[in-house]
Amino acid sequence: MHFFSDNATPISPAVMTAIAAADRADHGYDGDAWSARLDGAFSDLFDTSVKALWISTGTAANSIALATLCPPYGGVLCHEEAHIVVDECGAPGFFTHGATLMPLPGEGAKLTPAVVTERLKAIRPDVHQVPARAISITNATEYGLVYTPAEVAALGDVAKAQGLGFHMDGARFANAVAHLGCAPADVTWRAGVDALSFGCVKNGGMAGEALLFFGDQADARATEAKRWRKRSGHLFSKGRYLAAQILAMIEDGLWLRNAGAANAAARALADGAAGRLMHPVEANELFVHLTAEEAAALRAQGFDFYDWGEGAARLVTNWSQDAQSVAPLVDALKALGRG
Repeated sequence: MHFFSDNATPISPAVMTAIAAADRADHGYDGDAWSARLDGAFSDLFDTSVKALWISTGTAANSIALATLCPPYGGVLCHEEAHIVVDECGAPGFFTHGATLMPLPGEGAKLTPAVVTERLKAIRPDVHQVPARAISITNATEYGLVYTPAEVAALGDVAKAQGLGFHMDGARFANAVAHLGCAPADVTWRAGVDALSFGCVKNGGMAGEALLFFGDQADARATEAKRWRKRSGHLFSKGRYLAAQILAMIEDGLWLRNAGAANAAARALADGAAGRLMHPVEANELFVHLTAEEAAALRAQGFDFYDWGEGAARLVTNWSQDAQSVAPLVDALKALGRG
């Protein structure tokens, strides 16, 4: 049983069906009928005017979003363990032509207004230092914690007061919303978010993510993002196959159903891992204390997962699992004892 990553999951059948339905002649790039529906579909989902475009990968979505929010001489305030810092091989700097990431600490990979404000106070308003131009947060975070609407809004207030762009890496945005039970708008544009990388692949897609822009500058930023997409080699010639997947996710609620299944499987595992959890389980990731011997024992039973530093492991559930399907690992964890 695989608990490496939700990137390793199969494609959701509805997504595969949508790809097949798009397999007919239409215009190239983003001139097709499916791509033309994205703005309207996301505007309905978020209850506001949204500019939406498909992007091939999450790294490209994050980096292109930041390129529209931050100039080459600017800085992006983010968590020190954010994906854009740790796992994107310098892509934000590449796409922005040199913007600086400004990593900050925070429990559970969350930023707080206090930490952000203190960092801003330390930046002199002269040409010798990098000025902050954007904030980027991840929801759900790299440790599976979820920012509430109030927490996002508090950071949004800082961004607005300081004239900063506000980006959300939503690779697991669906899992965050499924946990919160709120409207997608409540944890994004109503809380001050300007750009959202809306994850699809981890939630049952084959390829392609959505990049969304909100607010008064949405049109201008989306136009700029389209040029970044082309210039960086991420403009698919047959973009309808990406657009069709995204529409299949959002038009009948598949994105939330899939995320809800993954979250439920994670809660079931959390029961088996009682006494071992390193962080609360709020989305579809668990971080647990395991000795090397315990990890080896689990792997010998056919359970795959990543080690997460010495004496720890990460377990990730996905849309194709539920409490019943992960029961063997629950039993195996209980058999180890409480750690």
